[in-house]
Amino acid sequence: MANNVIEITTQNFENEVLKADVPVLVDFWASWCGPCKMVSPIIDELADDFEGRAKVGKINVDEQMELAEKFKVMTIPTVMIFKNGEMVQKSVGAKPKSEFAQMIENNI
Repeated sequence: MANNVIEITTQNFENEVLKADVPVLVDFWASWCGPCKMVSPIIDELADDFEGRAKVGKINVDEQMELAEKFKVMTIPTVMIFKNGEMVQKSVGAKPKSEFAQMIENNI
């Protein structure tokens, strides 16, 4: 995981995501998921690109099943944007970097 990417768990979800003062992009992924492996380096780049303007985190659905269930993640990768404690945008499946970047830009 890149330096600027936060590993999100049930323990830190509230502080890192819901109470964040900037938009938070959250990638729901798993190690066995092929499309997740394609998206992972993009997520890492976005963390660097938006440093200071947005947070970027990853949730391993195998380790954090409670969070995956809470947000009804049925397919991975699922990428969500949280702003002011609410999920405001969602994307399912592998997408180009430009689409994920636009999700962040739309919420800054």
